[in-house]
This record gives sequence, structure tokens and C-alpha cells, in this order.
Amino acid sequence: MVDYCIFRKIDSILFFTHDYEVSKLNYVRLILRIILSAMKDKKYRIEKDSMGEIQVPANALYAAQTQRAVENFPVSGLTMPRAVIRALGLIKASAAIANQELGLLESDMAEAIKAVANEVADGNHDEHFPVDIFQTGSGTSSNMNANEVIANLASQRLGRKVHPNDHINMGQSSNDVIPTAIHVGGSLLASESLLPALEYLADTIHARLSEMNSFVKTGRTHLMDAMPVTLAQEMSGWETQIKQGHQRITSALERLSALPIGGTAVGTGINADPEFGKKVTANLSAATGIKFTTKENYFEGLSTQDAAVEMSGQLKTVAVSLMKIANDLRWMNSGPLAGLGEIVLPSLQPGSSIMPGKVNPVIPEAVCMVSAQVIGNDVTITVAGQSGNFQLNVMLPVIAYNLAQSMEILANVSRLLADTAIAGFTVNQDQLNKVLEQNPILVTALNSVIGYEKGAEIAKKAYAESRSVKEVAKEMTDLSDEELDRLLDPAELTKGGIKK
Repeated sequence: MVDYCIFRKIDSILFFTHDYEVSKLNYVRLILRIILSAMKDKKYRIEKDSMGEIQVPANALYAAQTQRAVENFPVSGLTMPRAVIRALGLIKASAAIANQELGLLESDMAEAIKAVANEVADGNHDEHFPVDIFQTGSGTSSNMNANEVIANLASQRLGRKVHPNDHINMGQSSNDVIPTAIHVGGSLLASESLLPALEYLADTIHARLSEMNSFVKTGRTHLMDAMPVTLAQEMSGWETQIKQGHQRITSALERLSALPIGGTAVGTGINADPEFGKKVTANLSAATGIKFTTKENYFEGLSTQDAAVEMSGQLKTVAVSLMKIANDLRWMNSGPLAGLGEIVLPSLQPGSSIMPGKVNPVIPEAVCMVSAQVIGNDVTITVAGQSGNFQLNVMLPVIAYNLAQSMEILANVSRLLADTAIAGFTVNQDQLNKVLEQNPILVTALNSVIGYEKGAEIAKKAYAESRSVKEVAKEMTDLSDEELDRLLDPAELTKGGIKK
């Protein structure tokens, strides 16, 4: 038995020695030395399962089935996210109380299980959840990891044997526990982290709207000069994007919070009391403050991950919104001399290792990378969601990982964008006015008076001669200075566009 980290060390050494004249025999000797060195001071205990005996690290809270998974899946080093481990702890605690209420579990054992399962939920034992996410598609290894850790802790607390399958997993199957963990973990992340973060971002944008009303700037379509808008109008679009993203996630949360627990192996509820699922769901609601419901159809709940796919799609939409906002900020901040130079984002760190004085829009860039990651995660979840074969989806762990990651990083970067970019940027009014005065597209305001063709002539001449529209229009039309001032007033041209 060799730990995953030892394999990684071996791979690293072999990679760097690959092109050198090292014989195969020397490779073997090198590997053996690494293994012996790593195992020299490590102590193990013997655990048994239905497949026989296996060595487990002496201080590990898990047992044989977890150890087999660690050895079977040395793939990525990525383990179940904190949100899913939390959900597993909450599910096991709620299941223990449900089984006690049904008269299937002694009260002292149920209380012991509940106590240590809540420790797992609180993150006190995360280091004992080492199973790679690229494992069996049902997530059985992670469910048994939770069962073994909780059984070990409960046995210590109770002073007698608590069995991971017979007691911790009573009335359950990995096939309903892991989908439930995905739904519970996602619901908690959405309710406690992502939705508040989006609300905070929308509020931060809204707080700046009143001061931005006085700043009129050149609008842009196709990245080309267009009719003027106020900065407040431009930012109101951002605010609406975020608010609608909040609404989309809230809507998807209604279906994500429906739990398949109680369906057990294939949806028939074999080995579970008919009331078990409802009781677990009620206990989870009481423990979290979230209104969980029981799936109307367990066969749908086990064989599909449609609710997770839907939620991921809404997360992707939010990611697209954030990338749009971030790119607007990057363009507006570009320069300071050769770009638009409309705003100045807060200076957070030196921007170059070779160009002194350079400062980059690092927060919008981070937002764009998070958005790209979430969009990629959605592709993974979409493909995984298609992998429901008959009575079970067999890509549950990768759905769990990607859904949790998307929610976590979107929440974190939304607050970051609010605090370190939107709340603190300043406006370069001189630059706004300079560009606005030279914008030939202002002639659009004269269309109803002089017609489109004459307006096009004025615009082309103003652009070619680097003159203002007003100056050229005065030469080419019969309009008075007063009429031109009224018709071409940039502030007047921005009115409208937002329903009160």
C-alpha cells in the first residue's frame, strides 16, 4: 500500500529523469527507495471488509472501503468539496434521528451518531476524507468514507461498536445519499453564500448610480462610437443583470432543494421505512433553515441530475453577466493614454515585472477567469447529467465537485468585484467630455429635422476634419445656434431607456 503523494513524487522524479541515461533497473531501485523511505516511519492498522484485510494508516478515522478507494483512484488529488462533506454530515445526522423516531435505532446510538455527524458537518474531520472525486460514478466511496468516519467516532463516543453500514447507512444507499448531498450542499451554498453575494454586488452597483447620473459619455455599439449615455444608465444594465441572475438562481433552487433521500438503491425505497425519506428531509430543514422537500418521484431523483444541470445553467448565465461587466470595466479603464481612459480602477498591485509604473485591471481579469471556469464547469455538469443510465446517474462526484466550485468562486469573486473595483473607481470627466464633443454620431439627433442623408454628410465631414458636429451642421444647415444647442445637448439625448 502506497500513498497517493508517494506516487506523485515518483512521477515527478521519473519525469525529470526521462531524457537521461537511467536504466529501467535504476528506475525500479529509485522507486523502491522512495517507497521504503516514505513507509519507514509510518504506522498502520489492519482493517477488514467483505474483500478481506487491508492496511489503513493508524491514525485514520476511516476504514477498509475508504482505503481501497484511496488506492484505486490516485487520479487528481481533488477531493470532495467542503460543501458536500458538510452535506454528508448533515444527512447522516438527520438519518440517525429519523431511524430513532421510527424505532429502528437505539436512542443513545442515534444521539452519538448525530453528535459526531454534526462534527463532520462543521468541518472538524475534513482531513479524513481523502477520496478522489474521480471514483465510482455513484460516489459510493465517498458515502462509505462518511459512514466509516462517523462510525469510528460514534463508537469512541458511545463505548461500543457502531457499524458503518448497519447503523450509519441504515435506510440509505449511496445512490440516494450522494444525489441528496449534491442537492443539500448546493442549496446551502446558494442560500448562504452565492445569493447574498449577488445581492451585495447589485447593492454596490446601485449605491453608485446617483453619483454617476451627472457623467455623460459616448455610448458604444460594435466598439464604435454611438449615441451618448450616462454612466448611471450603463451601470443600471449591470445592476439588472445581477438582479436577474439572483432571480434565476432562486427559481432553480426550488427544484434543487427537492431531495431523493428514501429512494435507496433504485428508487423503490428497498430497506427503508416508507416514512424515512420524509423524516430525513424534515430533519434537514430544521437543521439548516432551508425548506427542503422530498422528491415526488424517486426514479427521477436517482437516475437524473436535471436539477443540478438547471442550476449550473443559471450559474453559467451569472458568469456570462459578470464577464460582461468585467470587460466593460477593463475597456473603460484602458490606457491611461492609448485606451479609453474613462475611469480609473483602484491600484492594487504593480502590473509588470519589467515595465515600472504599470498597473493592470487585476480584479476584472480575475472575474473573467472565474467566469471561464464556471462556463467550463457547466459543460462538465451537462455531459455528466447525460450519464443517467436506467436507474442511476453515474457521474455524481464530478457533478458535486463542479457545482460546488462554481457557486463558491462566483460568490467570492462577486464580493471582490463589488469591493475592490466597482465601489472604488473614479471617473475621468475631462476625457469623457473630450470624446463626447468630437463624437460625429451626435448628428443622429438631427435626423428628424434634416433627414438621414444630410446627417450622414455632416458626420463624415466632422470626422474627416476633426471638427464638432455642431460646427459642421451650422455650415451645412439652416439651424440656428440655439436650435443646435438644444438638439445636440448630450445630456438631453440620454433621457429615457429605464422604466421607473
